[in-house]
Amino acid sequence: MTSRAYALVTLAYWVFTLTDGALRMLVLLHFHDRGLTALQLAFLFLLYEFCGILTNLFGGWLASSKGLRITLTSGLFLQILSLLLLSLLNPTWALPLTIAYIMGTQALSGIAKDLTKMSSKSAVRVLVPKDTTEAQSGLFKWVALLTGSKNALKGIGFFLGGFLLATLGFHWALYSMAIALGLTLLLIKFTLKGDLGRSKQKTKFRELFSKTREINILSAARFFLFASRDVWFVVGLPVFLSSVFEWSHSTTGAFMATWVIGYGIVQASAPKFLRKKEEIHQSAQSTLRWGIILFIVSAALALAVQNNFHLVPTILGGLLVFGVVFAMNSALHSYLILAYSDADKAALNVGFYYMANAGGRLIGTLLSGLTYAWAGLSACLWVSTACVLFAVILTIPLSKNRAPA
Repeated sequence: MTSRAYALVTLAYWVFTLTDGALRMLVLLHFHDRGLTALQLAFLFLLYEFCGILTNLFGGWLASSKGLRITLTSGLFLQILSLLLLSLLNPTWALPLTIAYIMGTQALSGIAKDLTKMSSKSAVRVLVPKDTTEAQSGLFKWVALLTGSKNALKGIGFFLGGFLLATLGFHWALYSMAIALGLTLLLIKFTLKGDLGRSKQKTKFRELFSKTREINILSAARFFLFASRDVWFVVGLPVFLSSVFEWSHSTTGAFMATWVIGYGIVQASAPKFLRKKEEIHQSAQSTLRWGIILFIVSAALALAVQNNFHLVPTILGGLLVFGVVFAMNSALHSYLILAYSDADKAALNVGFYYMANAGGRLIGTLLSGLTYAWAGLSACLWVSTACVLFAVILTIPLSKNRAPA
C-alpha cells in the first residue's frame, strides 16, 4: 500500500465522518422539535447500531476476500442512498410509520458507517505490516492520528448538523451532504486502484469467529467501554441540556461538538502522553491503569449529579474530564487490536472487534433512552460507571501478559 492510497482512504473517511456526525445531530434535533420523546429518539438509532454489528462481522470477511476498495466505495454509496431516502420522509405520515421509516434509513447509514470505518482502520495495519518495536510505535501513532482526527471531525459534524438545520433546513441539509459524498465516491472510484487489504489466502467463513484469546478479551472490553459512553451521550445528555438547562439547539450541538472534538484531539495525541517507549510497549498494562482512572471519574461524576452538586459546572466539567480519560482508553484499545493482528488478517480482526464496538453502542443507545426516561441523567451515569467496571475487569488478563513487541 502506498502513502497515496492511504491518503485517499483517509480523505474518504474524513468526508464520511463529517456527514455522519451532521446526520446524527440533524435527526436528533429535528425530530426532538417534532415532539419525539427520549425513548422514541433512542429507537431511531437502534437499527443503526444493530446493523453495525452485522456489518463489522461480515464486512471484515468481505474486505479480506475482495479488498478494502469494495467495502469503502460500498459504504459511501449506501450513505448517499440513506440521505436521499430520508429526504423523502412525509411529515403527514402517522408516528409509528415515521419512526419505522427513519429507523430504516438509519439502518442503511449504520451499514455505511461501519463499512467505511472498517476499511480505513484496516488500511493502517496494511501500511505498517512489520512486527518490530519501531514499527509498533509507528502503528500506535498512525492509529491514534486516524482515530483522533475522525472523532474531531465527527464533533465538527455535530456542529455542522445544527448549523445546516438552522440555515438550509432539513431537506437541503440532506441534499448538500449527499452531494459531498457523491464527489468523494467518484474520486475514490477512479483514483484508488489495486486489491487493497485483500488476503493472499482464501478467507474461510469460520475464521469470522476463530479469534485469538487476546482479541476476544479486547473485543469484550470494547463492548462495555463504548456502552459506558453512549448510555449518557446519545440521548440522555442532549435531551437533558435542551429540557433541563433549556439550551438552544445551537448551544447543545456546540457543546456536543466540543466534547467530541476535544476527545478526538486527545486521542490523536495519545502517543505523546505516553512518552516512554516502555509504556507504549506495555500498552496492555496502560489500558488497565487508564480504565481504573475512568471508573473513578465516572463514579465521582454520577455521585455529584445524583446529589445536584453545582449541576452546570459539574456536568460540563466532569464530562470533559471523562472525555479525556475515555479518549486515552479508546486510543490504547484501537492500537492493541491492530498490534494483536497480522497484516494479512487485519480486516477480519478489525471487523470482529468493531462488531463488539457496535454491540456496545447498541446497548448504550437503548439504555440511554430507557434509563433517562426512567430516572434521569444521574441514572445514565451510574449505568455508565457499571459498564466501565466490567471493561476494566476484562482487561486484567491482558495486563498480565506481555504486549505485542
